[in-house]
Amino acid sequence: MKNLFYFLLFTFGWTFGQQTISIIPKPEFLKIKNNYFKLSKNTEIESNEMDSFEIQYLQNSILNQTGLKLHSKSKSQATSKIILNLRYIDTISTRVKSQYEIKIDETQIEINANSSEGIFYAIQSLLQIIPAEKNQIIKIPCLQLQDYAKFQWRGMHLDVSRHFFPKEFIKKYIDYLAMYKMNTFHWHLTDDQGWRIEIKKYPKLTEVGAWRNGSMIGHYTDQTFDDIRYGGFYTQEDIKEIVAYAKERHITIVPEIEMPGHVLAALASYPEFSCTGGPFEVGKTWGVLEDVFCPKDETFTFLENILTEVMELFPSEYIHIGGDECPKVRWKSCPHCQKRIKEEHLKDEHELQSYFIQRIEKFVNSKGRKIIGWDEILEGGLAPNAAVMSWRGTEGGIAAAKQKHFVVMSPGSHCYFDHYQGEPKNEPIAFGGYTNVEKVYSFSPVPRELSEEESKYILGAQANLWTEYINTPEHAEYMLFPRIAALSEVVWGTSNPNNYKEFEKRLISHFEIYDKKGINYSKAIFEVTSKVQPSENGVAFELKSVNPNGIKFTTDGSEPNANSMSYEKPILVTSNQTIKAAYFENGKAKSANIEQPFFITKSTGKKIELIYQPHENYGIGGSFTLVDGMKGNTSKFGRDWLGFWGKDMNATIDLGKSETISKISINTLSSVGSWIYYPKSIEILVSKDDENYIPITIVSSKEIFENKGKIVVKFDKQNVQFIKVIAENNGIIAEGKPGAGSNSWLFVDEISVE
Repeated sequence: MKNLFYFLLFTFGWTFGQQTISIIPKPEFLKIKNNYFKLSKNTEIESNEMDSFEIQYLQNSILNQTGLKLHSKSKSQATSKIILNLRYIDTISTRVKSQYEIKIDETQIEINANSSEGIFYAIQSLLQIIPAEKNQIIKIPCLQLQDYAKFQWRGMHLDVSRHFFPKEFIKKYIDYLAMYKMNTFHWHLTDDQGWRIEIKKYPKLTEVGAWRNGSMIGHYTDQTFDDIRYGGFYTQEDIKEIVAYAKERHITIVPEIEMPGHVLAALASYPEFSCTGGPFEVGKTWGVLEDVFCPKDETFTFLENILTEVMELFPSEYIHIGGDECPKVRWKSCPHCQKRIKEEHLKDEHELQSYFIQRIEKFVNSKGRKIIGWDEILEGGLAPNAAVMSWRGTEGGIAAAKQKHFVVMSPGSHCYFDHYQGEPKNEPIAFGGYTNVEKVYSFSPVPRELSEEESKYILGAQANLWTEYINTPEHAEYMLFPRIAALSEVVWGTSNPNNYKEFEKRLISHFEIYDKKGINYSKAIFEVTSKVQPSENGVAFELKSVNPNGIKFTTDGSEPNANSMSYEKPILVTSNQTIKAAYFENGKAKSANIEQPFFITKSTGKKIELIYQPHENYGIGGSFTLVDGMKGNTSKFGRDWLGFWGKDMNATIDLGKSETISKISINTLSSVGSWIYYPKSIEILVSKDDENYIPITIVSSKEIFENKGKIVVKFDKQNVQFIKVIAENNGIIAEGKPGAGSNSWLFVDEISVE
């Protein structure tokens, strides 16, 4: 019975008395006992490493959290003490630096660890155990805890090129990583829109490249700009200070210096390293731009000099060299590039990119370092010692691991924090996609396709925060929290997607920590979320929240309040209407309203099959998204759209019985900067038996463009049961367009039949 008691505590929330212990990331082992340690001003900190940063960090953190000022001694005689022991522990078979244990009884808190890193992680857990309250005596449950990290790379990324963030916020960002035991900060320092690192040998990189004469405002699809000079950069002294700050917190900073693409800011400063000679302007627009480094000897000298200064500033094992989204259009028409291809016996421009990366790798290796790059560096042949960061799904990571290259998993489907985390209609503008806390928590860094031996090449995972639409520290915090908590448990290696609700309870208890720290965080977890299921003559609208009993809703378009209808079961929708809902606690709304208009036609809720499945980033609702009665927002392409990458949409709708129809509507989307293109054509066919199809029409690309993707086809009445709609993908993106040479995205929404 005693063992069952501890199991229940561990599984459902570790509650003792009135206090719930909510440690994130979840420790490997935790056993709670029946008593308290009393923390007071008389408690002393004892350590065999008196000059360690960890002692000062613990003192300051406890002072800020409780108001108690604790003194430290090498050997304490106090009857109440916290002991920090730096010594080998063998409670866990794997001997790793992150390993630690905490033992709390009535008289002392004892922390043992193999390294100062382990001590630091133990302190993070202890700070989550200690109540954040200002009292003379604070009760802390007695317990035993053992823990260690399962993954070597536990990372967060921040793009400071699209929008610049001050040094003080970078330190705060590092503190956020430390709070959740993450150990890698991927700092994206250069791109088309800004060069953010001082290079002494090339001062124009910051004199010119750090500033642009305007920026996009609103969404990319709006194509609107301001003319405000914008920019900033970090001096080498700033960077030394930040690197030292991170090191104290056991965080490695991996700098990213983009090449051979995403370099317009560098070329605006030094146009001689381009294919055309310029002149150039620092990028104002987002997306992929055509001008890239020309792979001539002078360019490599330029980059080697830059990387020399970078490596003097950053002691990290890996240097990130980008390597992603490099258009080949300039290389194809550049005499020097074509000569290089011939001289080096390269097959094409893809192998020229591989040549570029391998040459840079040789230089970085000569300095005792390694390179890591986005998964495009696989194209044309992977550099011998390079590590791969897999962002375009997991395929690149799988391929690299099978080739015995180290991999960091960072797929857009789960790890892009510039995606919406709540209902897109209620969120600030984001890049697109829908990645809520639960989806982040469901991620597994090790793909099932890998063998046990191949899995050893998965270093871990990280999430990326690209900042096209994030221009303030407060907004960056909002996109980071609370998803970073879910990611931390994934990369610590103790997440359990099948028990998400248990994690959710622990996470909500951390919101008090965020409030007291003044962190701006998303409360989308309280938001009413929805799921649509097929139902007779319409759809069933299912609502969820942290407590379904708190959902109030209306069906007449009015705003919900505490006296509105209480949600009990899925709402049957059989006619056009707008449903609004919100989550309430104690009579007060805890979430923003969700508002969902429904447009019911003969296809709504009917069976639909796809020949090709949508991409995992934009396919959360599957094929049913096309007949769920909900129309997508053209500026917020989140979960109401299906996205097909390089594939056609070929859908067959079964109306269930013969129906008389004379009108079919379909919505498509274009956002060229995001590689989203209208289809080349849309073909509509109908059938009575799913075998003999009669063509109704083929809508041309010209018609689709003229109607801005919103196609309405009217025809003579037909008695049919099956409708086939084929939207042809744009294919490979043409030269001169963002993403040239890559697959196009095809975005499709509701297919309405009347």
